[in-house]
Amino acid sequence: MKRVSVEGAAHLVLVDGVVPLHPQEAVFAAMLTGWERQQRARLLAVSTIKARVDLVRRFAAFTGTPPWEWLPGDVEDWATELLSSPGPLARSTVRNYLNQIAMFCDYLTDARYGWGEQCVGYFGTHPVQICHEDNTPSHSSPYEGRPEVRALTRRELQDFFDHADEQVLRARASGRKGWLPAFRDATLFKVIYGWGLRRREAGNLDLADFSRNPKAPGFGRYGACYVRFGKAVKGSPPRRRTVLTVWDWSVEAVAEYVAEVRPLFEVGKRQLLWPSERGGRITGRHITRRFAEYRDALGLEEVLHPHCLRHSYITHLIEDGADPFFVQRQVGHAWGSTTSIYTHAGSDFMNNALREVLDAGLRGAN
Repeated sequence: MKRVSVEGAAHLVLVDGVVPLHPQEAVFAAMLTGWERQQRARLLAVSTIKARVDLVRRFAAFTGTPPWEWLPGDVEDWATELLSSPGPLARSTVRNYLNQIAMFCDYLTDARYGWGEQCVGYFGTHPVQICHEDNTPSHSSPYEGRPEVRALTRRELQDFFDHADEQVLRARASGRKGWLPAFRDATLFKVIYGWGLRRREAGNLDLADFSRNPKAPGFGRYGACYVRFGKAVKGSPPRRRTVLTVWDWSVEAVAEYVAEVRPLFEVGKRQLLWPSERGGRITGRHITRRFAEYRDALGLEEVLHPHCLRHSYITHLIEDGADPFFVQRQVGHAWGSTTSIYTHAGSDFMNNALREVLDAGLRGAN
Protein backbone atom coordinates (compact mmCIF):
# COMPACT_ATOMS: atom_id res chain seq x y z
CA MET A 1 0.00 0.00 0.00
CA LYS A 2 1.27 3.46 -0.92
CA ARG A 3 2.21 5.53 2.09
CA VAL A 4 0.11 8.64 2.72
CA SER A 5 1.87 11.53 4.41
CA VAL A 6 -0.94 12.63 6.72
CA GLU A 7 -0.16 14.16 10.07
CA GLY A 8 0.22 11.34 12.60
CA ALA A 9 1.21 8.66 10.06
CA ALA A 10 3.44 5.93 11.48
CA HIS A 11 6.27 6.44 8.99
CA LEU A 12 6.51 10.11 10.02
CA VAL A 13 7.01 9.14 13.66
CA LEU A 14 9.08 5.95 13.47
CA VAL A 15 12.49 6.08 11.81
CA ASP A 16 12.84 3.72 8.84
CA GLY A 17 15.63 1.17 9.07
CA VAL A 18 16.26 1.72 12.77
CA VAL A 19 15.36 -1.17 15.09
CA PRO A 20 14.60 0.19 18.57
CA LEU A 21 16.26 -1.46 21.55
CA HIS A 22 12.87 -1.93 23.19
CA PRO A 23 10.43 -2.11 20.26
CA GLN A 24 7.27 -2.58 22.34
CA GLU A 25 7.82 0.58 24.39
CA ALA A 26 9.10 2.53 21.37
CA VAL A 27 6.15 1.70 19.13
CA PHE A 28 3.58 2.47 21.81
CA ALA A 29 5.26 5.82 22.53
CA ALA A 30 5.30 6.55 18.78
CA MET A 31 1.60 5.74 18.54
CA LEU A 32 0.81 8.28 21.25
CA THR A 33 3.03 10.88 19.57
CA GLY A 34 1.33 10.26 16.24
CA TRP A 35 -2.12 10.55 17.82
CA GLU A 36 -1.11 13.84 19.43
CA ARG A 37 -0.02 15.17 16.04
CA GLN A 38 -3.19 13.98 14.36
CA GLN A 39 -5.32 15.77 16.97
CA ARG A 40 -3.25 18.95 16.77
CA ALA A 41 -3.83 18.96 13.03
CA ARG A 42 -7.56 18.97 13.84
CA LEU A 43 -7.00 22.08 16.01
CA LEU A 44 -8.16 20.38 19.19
CA ALA A 45 -7.37 22.04 22.50
CA VAL A 46 -4.00 21.14 24.03
CA SER A 47 -5.69 20.24 27.32
CA THR A 48 -8.07 17.87 25.52
CA ILE A 49 -5.22 16.11 23.72
CA LYS A 50 -3.22 15.68 26.92
CA ALA A 51 -6.22 14.29 28.81
CA ARG A 52 -6.90 11.75 26.04
CA VAL A 53 -3.29 10.59 25.84
CA ASP A 54 -3.10 10.25 29.63
CA LEU A 55 -6.28 8.18 29.59
CA VAL A 56 -4.85 5.80 26.98
CA ARG A 57 -1.74 5.36 29.14
CA ARG A 58 -4.02 4.64 32.10
CA PHE A 59 -5.91 2.00 30.14
CA ALA A 60 -2.66 0.42 28.94
CA ALA A 61 -1.43 0.25 32.54
CA PHE A 62 -4.68 -1.46 33.55
CA THR A 63 -4.45 -4.10 30.81
CA GLY A 64 -0.70 -4.61 31.14
CA THR A 65 -0.53 -5.11 27.38
CA PRO A 66 0.27 -2.90 24.34
CA PRO A 67 -2.51 -1.71 22.00
CA TRP A 68 -1.92 -4.42 19.38
CA GLU A 69 -2.75 -7.03 22.04
CA TRP A 70 -5.86 -5.35 23.46
CA LEU A 71 -9.09 -7.38 23.42
CA PRO A 72 -12.78 -6.42 23.77
CA GLY A 73 -12.79 -8.13 27.16
CA ASP A 74 -10.30 -5.54 28.40
CA VAL A 75 -12.92 -2.85 27.85
CA GLU A 76 -15.51 -4.77 29.84
CA ASP A 77 -13.09 -5.41 32.70
CA TRP A 78 -12.06 -1.75 32.87
CA ALA A 79 -15.64 -0.49 32.78
CA THR A 80 -16.52 -2.85 35.63
CA GLU A 81 -13.53 -1.59 37.60
CA LEU A 82 -14.48 2.06 37.04
CA LEU A 83 -18.10 1.52 38.01
CA SER A 84 -17.48 -0.59 41.10
CA SER A 85 -14.26 0.66 42.71
CA PRO A 86 -14.39 2.82 45.86
CA GLY A 87 -15.76 6.17 44.78
CA PRO A 88 -17.26 4.81 41.53
CA LEU A 89 -17.38 7.07 38.51
CA ALA A 90 -20.64 8.24 36.99
CA ARG A 91 -21.97 6.24 34.05
CA SER A 92 -21.55 9.26 31.76
CA THR A 93 -17.87 9.58 32.78
CA VAL A 94 -17.18 5.90 32.10
CA ARG A 95 -18.88 6.18 28.72
CA ASN A 96 -16.72 9.20 27.89
CA TYR A 97 -13.56 7.30 28.89
CA LEU A 98 -14.45 4.35 26.69
CA ASN A 99 -15.30 6.65 23.79
CA GLN A 100 -11.77 8.04 24.00
CA ILE A 101 -10.29 4.52 23.91
CA ALA A 102 -12.47 3.85 20.86
CA MET A 103 -11.13 7.01 19.17
CA PHE A 104 -7.56 5.87 19.78
CA CYS A 105 -8.36 2.46 18.29
CA ASP A 106 -10.00 4.16 15.29
CA TYR A 107 -6.77 6.06 14.72
CA LEU A 108 -4.62 2.92 15.00
CA THR A 109 -6.81 0.87 12.66
CA ASP A 110 -7.13 3.59 9.99
CA ALA A 111 -5.02 2.32 7.08
CA ARG A 112 -3.96 5.86 6.15
CA TYR A 113 -1.77 6.03 9.27
CA GLY A 114 -0.02 2.70 8.67
CA TRP A 115 0.10 1.40 12.23
CA GLY A 116 -1.27 -2.01 11.29
CA GLU A 117 1.53 -2.53 8.80
CA GLN A 118 4.17 -1.42 11.32
CA CYS A 119 2.84 -3.72 14.05
CA VAL A 120 2.72 -6.73 11.75
CA GLY A 121 6.35 -6.06 10.83
CA TYR A 122 7.48 -5.72 14.44
CA PHE A 123 5.17 -8.11 16.31
CA GLY A 124 3.35 -10.27 13.76
CA THR A 125 -0.07 -8.88 14.74
CA HIS A 126 -1.97 -5.58 14.49
CA PRO A 127 -4.38 -3.42 16.53
CA VAL A 128 -8.16 -3.88 16.25
CA GLN A 129 -11.14 -1.85 17.39
CA ILE A 130 -12.00 -3.26 20.81
CA CYS A 131 -14.98 -1.00 21.61
CA HIS A 132 -18.37 -1.91 20.16
CA GLU A 133 -22.03 -1.45 21.03
CA ASP A 134 -22.16 -4.57 23.16
CA ASN A 135 -19.35 -3.64 25.57
CA THR A 136 -19.72 0.15 25.92
CA PRO A 137 -22.51 2.07 27.69
CA SER A 138 -25.03 3.68 25.37
CA HIS A 139 -26.08 7.32 25.64
CA SER A 140 -29.75 6.52 26.12
CA SER A 141 -30.78 9.67 27.97
CA PRO A 142 -30.14 13.33 27.08
CA TYR A 143 -29.40 14.05 30.74
CA GLU A 144 -27.38 11.67 32.89
CA GLY A 145 -26.85 13.86 35.91
CA ARG A 146 -28.15 12.79 39.31
CA PRO A 147 -31.92 13.41 39.50
CA GLU A 148 -31.58 14.67 43.08
CA VAL A 149 -29.64 17.68 41.80
CA ARG A 150 -32.31 20.31 41.42
CA ALA A 151 -33.01 23.99 41.33
CA LEU A 152 -33.39 25.77 44.63
CA THR A 153 -36.82 27.09 45.46
CA ARG A 154 -37.08 30.86 45.70
CA ARG A 155 -37.28 30.58 49.48
CA GLU A 156 -34.18 28.36 49.63
CA LEU A 157 -32.33 30.71 47.32
CA GLN A 158 -33.16 33.74 49.44
CA ASP A 159 -32.14 31.88 52.60
CA PHE A 160 -28.84 30.93 50.93
CA PHE A 161 -28.07 34.52 49.95
CA ASP A 162 -29.14 35.81 53.38
CA HIS A 163 -26.86 33.29 55.08
CA ALA A 164 -23.93 34.32 52.86
CA ASP A 165 -24.54 37.99 53.73
CA GLU A 166 -24.74 37.16 57.43
CA GLN A 167 -21.25 35.66 57.33
CA VAL A 168 -19.96 38.99 56.05
CA LEU A 169 -21.66 40.95 58.83
CA ARG A 170 -20.44 38.58 61.54
CA ALA A 171 -16.85 38.60 60.35
CA ARG A 172 -16.84 42.37 59.96
CA ALA A 173 -18.40 42.95 63.39
CA SER A 174 -15.68 40.84 65.00
CA GLY A 175 -12.94 42.77 63.22
CA ARG A 176 -11.69 39.74 61.29
CA LYS A 177 -10.15 39.97 57.79
CA GLY A 178 -12.39 37.12 56.77
CA TRP A 179 -15.17 39.53 55.87
CA LEU A 180 -13.45 40.38 52.58
CA PRO A 181 -13.45 36.86 51.09
CA ALA A 182 -16.89 36.28 52.61
CA PHE A 183 -18.21 39.38 50.79
CA ARG A 184 -16.50 38.28 47.58
CA ASP A 185 -18.01 34.80 47.75
CA ALA A 186 -21.49 36.07 48.61
CA THR A 187 -21.35 38.29 45.52
CA LEU A 188 -19.94 35.48 43.39
CA PHE A 189 -22.90 33.22 44.20
CA LYS A 190 -25.29 36.03 43.31
CA VAL A 191 -23.51 36.48 39.98
CA ILE A 192 -23.65 32.74 39.21
CA TYR A 193 -27.41 32.82 39.75
CA GLY A 194 -27.99 36.33 38.39
CA TRP A 195 -26.49 35.51 34.99
CA GLY A 196 -27.01 31.71 34.97
CA LEU A 197 -23.30 30.88 34.79
CA ARG A 198 -21.36 27.69 35.24
CA ARG A 199 -18.79 27.61 38.03
CA ARG A 200 -15.82 27.92 35.65
CA GLU A 201 -17.50 30.67 33.65
CA ALA A 202 -18.07 32.76 36.77
CA GLY A 203 -14.69 32.08 38.34
CA ASN A 204 -12.83 33.32 35.25
CA LEU A 205 -14.69 36.61 34.90
CA ASP A 206 -12.71 39.84 34.58
CA LEU A 207 -13.92 43.39 35.10
CA ALA A 208 -13.92 43.98 31.35
CA ASP A 209 -16.36 41.11 30.85
CA PHE A 210 -19.25 43.35 31.94
CA SER A 211 -20.45 45.98 29.49
CA ARG A 212 -23.37 48.24 28.69
CA ASN A 213 -26.46 47.08 26.81
CA PRO A 214 -27.91 49.95 24.71
CA LYS A 215 -31.33 48.30 24.96
CA ALA A 216 -31.19 48.34 28.78
CA PRO A 217 -29.40 51.57 29.75
CA GLY A 218 -30.76 51.37 33.29
CA PHE A 219 -28.27 48.61 34.09
CA GLY A 220 -25.32 50.91 33.35
CA ARG A 221 -21.99 49.17 32.76
CA TYR A 222 -23.51 45.85 33.91
CA GLY A 223 -26.09 45.45 31.15
CA ALA A 224 -24.36 42.39 29.70
CA CYS A 225 -21.86 39.76 30.80
CA TYR A 226 -19.39 38.39 28.27
CA VAL A 227 -18.59 34.74 28.99
CA ARG A 228 -15.17 33.75 27.65
CA PHE A 229 -14.89 30.27 29.15
CA GLY A 230 -18.11 28.54 28.13
CA LYS A 231 -18.29 24.78 27.93
CA ALA A 232 -16.22 23.43 25.04
CA VAL A 233 -17.52 20.79 22.60
CA LYS A 234 -15.45 17.86 21.32
CA GLY A 235 -12.09 19.37 22.10
CA SER A 236 -12.85 22.79 20.63
CA PRO A 237 -11.77 26.00 22.38
CA PRO A 238 -14.14 27.33 25.07
CA ARG A 239 -17.36 28.68 23.59
CA ARG A 240 -18.12 32.34 24.13
CA ARG A 241 -21.44 34.08 24.55
CA THR A 242 -22.97 37.28 25.85
CA VAL A 243 -25.52 36.98 28.67
CA LEU A 244 -27.92 39.90 28.97
CA THR A 245 -28.74 41.20 32.43
CA VAL A 246 -32.33 40.66 33.58
CA TRP A 247 -32.46 41.66 37.27
CA ASP A 248 -31.75 45.02 38.94
CA TRP A 249 -30.64 43.42 42.21
CA SER A 250 -27.84 41.47 40.53
CA VAL A 251 -26.43 44.71 39.12
CA GLU A 252 -26.56 46.34 42.55
CA ALA A 253 -24.74 43.38 44.12
CA VAL A 254 -21.82 43.28 41.69
CA ALA A 255 -21.55 47.08 41.45
CA GLU A 256 -21.22 47.40 45.23
CA TYR A 257 -18.58 44.68 45.33
CA VAL A 258 -16.54 46.19 42.49
CA ALA A 259 -16.65 49.71 43.92
CA GLU A 260 -16.16 49.06 47.63
CA VAL A 261 -14.70 45.59 48.26
CA ARG A 262 -12.61 44.41 45.34
CA PRO A 263 -10.09 47.31 45.63
CA LEU A 264 -9.30 46.15 49.17
CA PHE A 265 -7.70 42.99 47.73
CA GLU A 266 -4.96 45.23 46.27
CA VAL A 267 -5.07 43.69 42.81
CA GLY A 268 -3.57 46.76 41.16
CA LYS A 269 -4.18 46.97 37.44
CA ARG A 270 -5.13 43.33 37.05
CA GLN A 271 -8.61 42.67 35.73
CA LEU A 272 -9.58 39.48 37.60
CA LEU A 273 -12.96 39.93 39.26
CA TRP A 274 -12.56 37.43 42.10
CA PRO A 275 -9.03 37.71 43.55
CA SER A 276 -7.92 35.37 46.30
CA GLU A 277 -6.36 36.54 49.54
CA ARG A 278 -2.95 35.80 47.98
CA GLY A 279 -3.66 37.86 44.89
CA GLY A 280 -4.38 35.05 42.43
CA ARG A 281 -7.71 33.98 40.99
CA ILE A 282 -9.93 31.88 43.23
CA THR A 283 -10.30 28.24 42.22
CA GLY A 284 -13.34 26.20 41.31
CA ARG A 285 -12.57 23.98 44.28
CA HIS A 286 -12.87 26.96 46.60
CA ILE A 287 -16.24 27.88 45.12
CA THR A 288 -17.50 24.34 45.66
CA ARG A 289 -16.22 24.19 49.24
CA ARG A 290 -17.80 27.52 50.18
CA PHE A 291 -21.11 26.52 48.61
CA ALA A 292 -21.07 23.24 50.54
CA GLU A 293 -20.33 25.11 53.77
CA TYR A 294 -23.39 27.34 53.37
CA ARG A 295 -25.55 24.49 52.04
CA ASP A 296 -24.79 22.32 55.06
CA ALA A 297 -25.40 25.18 57.47
CA LEU A 298 -28.89 25.56 55.99
CA GLY A 299 -29.62 21.83 56.12
CA LEU A 300 -29.96 21.38 52.35
CA GLU A 301 -29.27 18.06 50.64
CA GLU A 302 -25.58 17.14 50.31
CA VAL A 303 -26.00 16.36 46.63
CA LEU A 304 -26.59 20.04 45.79
CA HIS A 305 -23.63 21.97 44.35
CA PRO A 306 -22.95 25.38 42.76
CA HIS A 307 -24.41 24.28 39.41
CA CYS A 308 -27.80 24.22 41.12
CA LEU A 309 -27.73 28.02 41.05
CA ARG A 310 -27.65 27.80 37.24
CA HIS A 311 -30.56 25.34 37.35
CA SER A 312 -32.39 27.85 39.53
CA TYR A 313 -31.76 30.69 37.08
CA ILE A 314 -33.23 28.69 34.21
CA THR A 315 -36.19 27.49 36.25
CA HIS A 316 -37.12 30.87 37.67
CA LEU A 317 -36.91 32.62 34.30
CA ILE A 318 -39.19 30.00 32.74
CA GLU A 319 -41.60 30.24 35.70
CA ASP A 320 -41.69 34.02 35.27
CA GLY A 321 -42.76 33.64 31.64
CA ALA A 322 -39.46 34.23 29.81
CA ASP A 323 -39.33 32.96 26.24
CA PRO A 324 -37.66 29.49 26.28
CA PHE A 325 -35.48 30.38 23.29
CA PHE A 326 -34.25 33.49 25.09
CA VAL A 327 -33.33 31.38 28.11
CA GLN A 328 -31.61 28.84 25.87
CA ARG A 329 -29.44 31.55 24.33
CA GLN A 330 -28.69 33.09 27.72
CA VAL A 331 -27.26 29.86 29.15
CA GLY A 332 -25.46 28.77 25.99
CA HIS A 333 -27.36 25.58 25.21
CA ALA A 334 -27.22 24.38 21.62
CA TRP A 335 -30.61 22.69 21.93
CA GLY A 336 -33.84 23.71 23.62
CA SER A 337 -34.23 20.16 24.91
CA THR A 338 -31.15 20.65 27.09
CA THR A 339 -32.64 23.79 28.61
CA SER A 340 -35.89 21.98 29.35
CA ILE A 341 -33.97 19.27 31.21
CA TYR A 342 -32.45 21.93 33.47
CA THR A 343 -35.89 23.35 34.27
CA HIS A 344 -37.35 22.17 37.57
CA ALA A 345 -40.77 23.74 37.85
CA GLY A 346 -41.69 24.24 41.49
CA SER A 347 -44.88 22.98 43.08
CA ASP A 348 -46.19 26.53 43.61
CA PHE A 349 -45.72 27.30 39.93
CA MET A 350 -47.39 24.04 38.87
CA ASN A 351 -50.34 24.56 41.21
CA ASN A 352 -50.83 28.13 39.99
CA ALA A 353 -50.69 26.92 36.39
CA LEU A 354 -53.23 24.21 37.23
CA ARG A 355 -55.49 26.79 38.85
CA GLU A 356 -55.39 28.90 35.68
CA VAL A 357 -56.28 25.88 33.55
CA LEU A 358 -59.17 24.93 35.83
CA ASP A 359 -60.47 28.49 36.00
CA ALA A 360 -60.32 28.78 32.23
CA GLY A 361 -62.28 25.52 31.94
CA LEU A 362 -64.94 26.76 34.34
CA ARG A 363 -65.28 30.04 32.42
CA GLY A 364 -65.71 28.11 29.22
CA ALA A 365 -68.39 25.91 30.71
CA ASN A 366 -70.47 28.92 31.88
